[in-house]
Amino acid sequence: MTSIAADFQGQTVITTFEMTPGTCADLLDELRAAYAEFIRHQPGFISASLHVNDAQTRIADYSQWQRREDFQAMLRTPYMRDRTRRFAALCRGFEPVMYDVAAVF
Repeated sequence: MTSIAADFQGQTVITTFEMTPGTCADLLDELRAAYAEFIRHQPGFISASLHVNDAQTRIADYSQWQRREDFQAMLRTPYMRDRTRRFAALCRGFEPVMYDVAAVF
């Protein structure tokens, strides 16, 4: 379960995907499958949540990892390199960005 705390010592990654409403459901299915089949089983994975805007033109993927290196290692696997190409085919673009929790209210 995702928990956001000011003293979190791990790595937060927020990835935003831009797509058309016509491909939103397909991309969401691909992301769900990637988490169910692979990502959630990787060393250092803590939790993730997927968010869709009301126009179905953006998906925000919020994930937490124990260490930055755990997230980076997951991305370098053959499985994720293949999945990343599939994600790219369904959207205009996406960008994973690493964040630190600065404050919680």
